Amino acid sequence: MASNGIVDVRPKFEKIYLELKAQILADPAFDYTVDARQWVDKMLDYTVPGGKLNRGLSVIDSYRLLKAGEEISEDEVFLGCVLGWCIEWVGLIAVNDGILLRNHICRILKMHFRTKPYYVDLLDLFNEVEFQTASGQLLDLITTHEGATDLSKYKMPTYVRIVQYKTAYYSFYLPIGTDIEDFKCSWLVVQALERANESQLQRLYANYGKTDPSCVAEVKAVYRDLGIQDVFLEYERTSYKELISSIEAQENESLQLVLKSFLGKIYKRQK
Repeated sequence: MASNGIVDVRPKFEKIYLELKAQILADPAFDYTVDARQWVDKMLDYTVPGGKLNRGLSVIDSYRLLKAGEEISEDEVFLGCVLGWCIEWVGLIAVNDGILLRNHICRILKMHFRTKPYYVDLLDLFNEVEFQTASGQLLDLITTHEGATDLSKYKMPTYVRIVQYKTAYYSFYLPIGTDIEDFKCSWLVVQALERANESQLQRLYANYGKTDPSCVAEVKAVYRDLGIQDVFLEYERTSYKELISSIEAQENESLQLVLKSFLGKIYKRQK
């Protein structure tokens, strides 16, 4: 049981991944060789089911909340989990493997939703999300390339646009990871660039985007000197308050529960 009294769906969700993988590997649309089947099998296990699975699990959690206490059938849980796995698939792009993963989504939707009246809408939705995400990734790459030659190009409007298109359409984003080493236009560096004096700017320009641990440490030292962590905590607190106010302005109480559920998954999250 989950802490809120609802049965934990994660074990079932993980089991359904195995069913979907077996269906993909047995798909008659492609006659796999033994080596190809083994490659796809290993690639899927390595790529898809890792991490917290928040995106996918949120699909069935949201559906339960929208049903407002009504009992949902096993078939509804299964289809919700299938859609959840399609969401997990969306964010996985790695050239050829990514192309294959993208097409798996269409195959899964066809297998399980072809007879549903909303099948075409689902296809259209996933196509739109993929386009938005790919556009955001392109913007991220272009911005990173430009920032590598001129760090001053990292501005808040650019950062917001990247986040909006790259991740916001299928999940959520937090300023974490290896953004310093990867020369990313992150919330942290944008805030630092806006607040830094000339000396601090020189330190950022000299060290940002380098994998040398001493350079990373120097950038983090500038962040500390500028109190960027406190800036983020205040930004997080203010944003949370504004979001709660906006959510509670919605007339549909079930929708409020869904949106608060999503917000609860990311507020004060560390990774």
